[in-house]
Amino acid sequence: MTLNCIIIDDEPLAAQLLASYAERTPILHLVGTYNSAVQAIKDIKEKKIDLLFLDIQMPDLSGLEFATLIPRHTKIVFTTAFSQYAIEGYKVNALDYLLKPVSYEDFVRVVNKAQDAFSEEEKQYLFERDRFIFVKSDYKLMQICLDDILFIEGVKDYVKIYTDNEQKYVMSLMNMKKLEENLPHPEFMRTHRSYIVHMTKVKMVDRFRIVFGTHYIPISDSYKDEVQSFLDLHTLS
Repeated sequence: MTLNCIIIDDEPLAAQLLASYAERTPILHLVGTYNSAVQAIKDIKEKKIDLLFLDIQMPDLSGLEFATLIPRHTKIVFTTAFSQYAIEGYKVNALDYLLKPVSYEDFVRVVNKAQDAFSEEEKQYLFERDRFIFVKSDYKLMQICLDDILFIEGVKDYVKIYTDNEQKYVMSLMNMKKLEENLPHPEFMRTHRSYIVHMTKVKMVDRFRIVFGTHYIPISDSYKDEVQSFLDLHTLS
């Protein structure tokens, strides 16, 4: 995997340092270095940029303002001399931030984080496109069609994947959060810390519990707003 990146920093020395880091990092392809966000607007809209190293404090257009203009695909890493900006960075879904002066070790850390994020997104896209997953169960790899899944229950370090075919469920040693991140959303939605539900398979909701035969799936306070929004969008009144 090669990630196209650009650097925007109004401090020439800081921009040059990041550029030198990018050029010595094999998975990065440096598309351009800019001393203002205004200079970069055209390229970031016309070229496929995966990773953006973006200074926060800049004249004319700040990094926080510019972050709202870029394509969703592009991951942002803010660079700043002030750690208090980290919180603001996360409000615009920044991948991470680097505190100046930036070390190469920290630079590589966020590049690896970006690579992992893109790998997970690619895997999710493949699952959604191919409509099946393989899970390990009793030393075997079991193929499960996404369209067959009713709901998933987390039991300690295991998950039980309940399907609408003849098998009651498939049990696998797996992390619920990892599974949630890789299943297409909102088709699959977390309703409780112990449950993920295939929302297109829901036939009945009784007193804010999802009913699958004899199974009543709870909807906890942490997830009720998102679940209710989904139900409202699909409800005739």
